[in-house]
Amino acid sequence: MLIQTSVREQVGTITLDHPARHNAIGRQLVDEFLAALDDLRRQEARVVVVRARPDCRVWSAGHDLDELDAATDPLASSATLDRLLRGVMTSPAPVIAMVHGSVWGGATDFVLSCDLVVGDSTAQFTMSAANLGLAYNLEGLRRFAARLPLHRVRELFFTATPVTAANAHAWGILNHLVPDAELEGFTYSLARCIASRAPLAIAAVKEQLRLLASGAELTPDLLAHVDELRRRAHTSPDFAEGQRAFREKRKPEFRGEH
Repeated sequence: MLIQTSVREQVGTITLDHPARHNAIGRQLVDEFLAALDDLRRQEARVVVVRARPDCRVWSAGHDLDELDAATDPLASSATLDRLLRGVMTSPAPVIAMVHGSVWGGATDFVLSCDLVVGDSTAQFTMSAANLGLAYNLEGLRRFAARLPLHRVRELFFTATPVTAANAHAWGILNHLVPDAELEGFTYSLARCIASRAPLAIAAVKEQLRLLASGAELTPDLLAHVDELRRRAHTSPDFAEGQRAFREKRKPEFRGEH
């Protein structure tokens, strides 16, 4: 097993646990990761924290280079990394990357595909494609350009040099940069805060933000899909509970039921 999972207080954790390969993104790891996401959804986890084992100096080394095929496009839509990113982005539960250690290549794309990123002083990010002779694909670059200023994307890809934790925070790669000893406590406090909010409303907003960031054409079918997600939220018991709790000046108790 290359992945470990747990659930506590409606917060799921997926731990990358393949230190022998520095948590490289290969087919087996991705298969296990996506299965873990599905399992956490069945367990009704409202937030997912993705982390590496605490003793790992490398959060993830990026693509498993042994699985790249020079005869084909390694970043084609059916490729391993793309499956991982789509799983994270389409998960209805927000995904928080908790980063301790270095992040390389496609793993930087993985982190930026998460909804929030929290890191400590050891976090650094290197987009190493130029050192491998790999031309990153248009869809991947769009994701970076949607998250970071274009001049920062150029620096990441053109220099293939590490971005320190401080710069990653300044650039917007990290939502929060926290002291090493506080990384876990801060991240799980943030996750529990999100888990206490209305999950159907959050899922609807996450999906709309994903569509906006992707530049998807807002076709009638797509608008109907969004309207249905919003309808589920505002016709759910949670909407009534939120209003009651506001009037009664108490903390709402959301169930996430349609």
